[in-house]
Amino acid sequence: MAVFLRKLLRIGKLPDELRAELEAEGILHRAEYVPVTRRFSGTIPGRRAAGSVASYVGSLVLTNQRVLGTLSTVPKLAGRTIDQRWDAVQAGPVKASISDSGLVLEADIAEVDPRFEGRLSLHYKDAIGEDVLSRLPRRSLAFDVPPEYVFRAVGVPYHP
Repeated sequence: MAVFLRKLLRIGKLPDELRAELEAEGILHRAEYVPVTRRFSGTIPGRRAAGSVASYVGSLVLTNQRVLGTLSTVPKLAGRTIDQRWDAVQAGPVKASISDSGLVLEADIAEVDPRFEGRLSLHYKDAIGEDVLSRLPRRSLAFDVPPEYVFRAVGVPYHP
């Protein structure tokens, strides 16, 4: 979908209430309408793929307190793919790395749920300057996610 159309429909924009919350934390970097590439290889109930690649759009925000990434497919609805505090325990199957080319989230999905097999990654393609990177408390994070996270990212309806 063209960037113009995304902006016109406001797909990939931070919701206003979330923007206000993040501004109170001290924004170091904010990017909206960021292209996000999702790669999936493996199996989950309802989906099997040998190398599925899809393009989405989202937002990426780095504050003094946390990293927040959203993924949007429709206007005014942004699902969080990462909402991790810098000072949180860094453990879990999803690994995040921040560099000058953006944010990459990677997971061995078998560690999320034993019914799953394979790998899932999301790449937020956004230039982050060295001035911002040097102010970050860390450039890698790790966190836990529920199975619903994988279903949603792969595009399969979740039924608990």
